[in-house]
Amino acid sequence: MRERLILLVLLAFAVCPPAGTAQKPGAKQHVRTVTIPISIFTKKELKENQAEEFVSADRLIVREDKDEQEILSIRSAGNTPLSIAFVIQEDLSTNFNLQIKDIQTFIRALPKGTRVMTAYMRAGSTQVTQRFTDDLERAARSLRIVSGSPAFAPRSPYDGLNEVLARFDAVPAGRRAILLFSDGLDTTEGLNPATVTQSFSLERAVLKAQRKSVAIYSFYSPTVRTENSSVLSLGGQGALEKVSDETGGRAFNHGSISPLSYIPFFKELIVALNRQFSLTYLSTHMKKGYHKVQVISTNPEIRIDHPMGYYYK
Repeated sequence: MRERLILLVLLAFAVCPPAGTAQKPGAKQHVRTVTIPISIFTKKELKENQAEEFVSADRLIVREDKDEQEILSIRSAGNTPLSIAFVIQEDLSTNFNLQIKDIQTFIRALPKGTRVMTAYMRAGSTQVTQRFTDDLERAARSLRIVSGSPAFAPRSPYDGLNEVLARFDAVPAGRRAILLFSDGLDTTEGLNPATVTQSFSLERAVLKAQRKSVAIYSFYSPTVRTENSSVLSLGGQGALEKVSDETGGRAFNHGSISPLSYIPFFKELIVALNRQFSLTYLSTHMKKGYHKVQVISTNPEIRIDHPMGYYYK
């Protein structure tokens, strides 16, 4: 907790209006607020998977469509409880069942006040086993083993992801995340590796997550289809990397095989979640459509994960 408080103080001094945004008296400017999740790391933290006590982010700069915008606030974990959904693909290899205990332990260790949801993606629908709750023990117990059967395979895991994203309307705006356990393979447009990472369902999920400020952390786990094909495995991993990179999350994988344990990934994830903030800024772009976002620090030792953009209706 101490390192998060120290980082927040440093950021408070780092927030200042961008140059050139001053308005003449009486001038009118149409603006709107935008909130996105960001994660702030030092290069050392990323390398060693351990949070440092002091992090100097210096001044943060937000650009939207290459224009610098005014930052209004940066809220830390202590000020903004996390809402997190655990989304699991039903037809994962049964080796996944060996990891359920570690996932339950991770849920139980989340900070008090965290809201947790659990769901399973299967053919035709998504089964919610626990709606958002701050009862971490209840959420942990809602996990069950997967069937591992290809008969339950969804045509696209990103259709299920879209269903889960709609559930975030029930929780307050702020720090939001999804932990997606999937092979990443979308078969709606065939099995050509080039189309797997460019499917409509995937693109829709990315845009919806960006619009709802949800960072997606993906964990590659093989299914019957992907564990027997290195080409499909790489295609699925590429799709998971895309959905994570473009929403401000991170993709975790252990090559084309099931990880022996998720614990190393969870250690890295804890650093990421402890360094996650809710950033709100004023956008000067009122045009409907897609807007690109860039968040940087004047400290060259800092890396910031954030959504690549968002869709404004």
